Amino acid sequence: MSELTSKRCKPCEGGVDPLTLEQSQDLLKGLTDWQLTADGKQISHDFKFNNYYETMAFVNGVAWMTHLEDHHPDMEVGYNHCLITYTTHAINGLSENDFICAAKVDALLAPAETVSPTCEI
Repeated sequence: MSELTSKRCKPCEGGVDPLTLEQSQDLLKGLTDWQLTADGKQISHDFKFNNYYETMAFVNGVAWMTHLEDHHPDMEVGYNHCLITYTTHAINGLSENDFICAAKVDALLAPAETVSPTCEI
């Protein structure tokens, strides 16, 4: 599991620079199957499920985690998929918060034995 899952989001109201493309590419290595846009301003992942119930259970888990972190993604929800996109709107680019939350989204789907006991969602 990524070390990002042990971190907490910090409030970001702007006034800081977004991550560079190189910084984002490095943090992306700690995630599973997330894509970085060519301009380096967003990361996204389209999660696939067997049915609507599984999709909605996942969406609810993401909603709860992001509420606790106070850092919310854009989500496009369909019958058997959920496209999650992270960016930090206040800085018009990516911050470490985006990668922390993306890692915690990955952790929601990880088999129980691979989740660190110190992983706080």
